[in-house]
Amino acid sequence: MEEKQQRAQTGGITLPRVNEFGLTFEPHDVVHEDVIVPLIDGVPLTEWLELHDDPSFSGVRREDLDAEPFRPGKAKLVLGCDCGIASCGPLVARITADGTTIVWDSFRRPHRGGRVYDELGPFRFDRADYEKLVLELG
Repeated sequence: MEEKQQRAQTGGITLPRVNEFGLTFEPHDVVHEDVIVPLIDGVPLTEWLELHDDPSFSGVRREDLDAEPFRPGKAKLVLGCDCGIASCGPLVARITADGTTIVWDSFRRPHRGGRVYDELGPFRFDRADYEKLVLELG
């Protein structure tokens, strides 16, 4: 939507951009199974990290996800280590929710010396679309 139209529809207030959320399955060379990779605006989250000079992440095996993956919480697993063991060097994010939006921010790698990715995000997703995809994940 054009910014002018958006301002008119929201009483002159410019709302934050809403990102498109998706999930894809990619083959993993080490664990020899498909792993789950979040997509942000159609781009795998692993590629977003490569833009920040850190190609050491991969998708997450289904068995490494908690019972309610990608749900709101302080340090939620969003990517695993490229070795195939998610706990080795995961990427975690704070995931919050309000009435209509899910927000991913505060990305960090808590292990391997730790690293904070302040330049990554925040990403805002339409809550209804997001929850539908997460429920389909099972």
